[in-house]
Amino acid sequence: MNTLQAPSSVVMIRPHQFRSNPETSGDNAFQTLPNRSLNDTSKTALAEFDGATKALRSAGVIVHVFDDTGTETPDSVFPNNWFSTHVGGHIALYPMSAPNRRKERRSDVIEMLKQKYRVQDVIDYSGLEHDNLSLEGTGAMVLDHIGRIAYTAKSNRADPVLLERFCTHFNYEPIVFEAKDSNGNDIYHTNVLMGIATEFALICLDMIVDPARRATIVQRLEESGREVIDLTADQISSFAGNAMELNGHQRHLALSARALDALTPSQIATIERSATPLPLTIPTIETAGGSVRCMLAGIHLNARERIIQ
Repeated sequence: MNTLQAPSSVVMIRPHQFRSNPETSGDNAFQTLPNRSLNDTSKTALAEFDGATKALRSAGVIVHVFDDTGTETPDSVFPNNWFSTHVGGHIALYPMSAPNRRKERRSDVIEMLKQKYRVQDVIDYSGLEHDNLSLEGTGAMVLDHIGRIAYTAKSNRADPVLLERFCTHFNYEPIVFEAKDSNGNDIYHTNVLMGIATEFALICLDMIVDPARRATIVQRLEESGREVIDLTADQISSFAGNAMELNGHQRHLALSARALDALTPSQIATIERSATPLPLTIPTIETAGGSVRCMLAGIHLNARERIIQ
């Protein structure tokens, strides 16, 4: 069954020059260095990407793939940070924190969306990078498309003024909170901490610093009819929160194989009541500090005509 929360098509960027990004390592505690040469890392990441797109397409998800052959965009495999799409024909373009990530934006992706889907307008916030402001899309915000809430962990990648502007334009209510890992580091992107599906939400409540705010978030998620799956810090380290619900032949939860392995049988049973787990094997890509959710730019637009893979 289709829902507002789970798109049936995505954009993915195929990385030919993947590597760990030195410009983002300062505030991304999930980032690690691969234990192989740059050439081997790039080749392995490319193979992982191709395996992931094959699995998604086999599950009935429409995947629009764009190749990135540039040498200055090591994080291009994570396009959900620079654009998002919204019901009603709206697209947002976002300002990025790291200078080399600003080079990931590409007009051919937006032109494809305009050609294949009904696009009413494109709201471009990217010029605010010149003022060193950033709001890194659906990495910085985890959007409840049904309840119209933008859950946002405080970080230097989620400027509060920009967040308010986005929420005004796109009719979301911002719920902002402070979240830290066990070492006291700010969670750099909200979507490593939580993921919202149609009937459940994955979230590490222990990482939310303020108990009152934590209780409010649980209340709002439960009021929306979702079952809250409380994740541990160790599960977050395995990217168990970085998952995305998609519609294919049935409703799926796309997540990494590592993330699925970290979940308990009880948590998996809760997920399986409304979605089938779709594990993707991407250990090399995960060394960049993101996982499956980061790789998927969901398309919440109406197609102009039926799209065939």
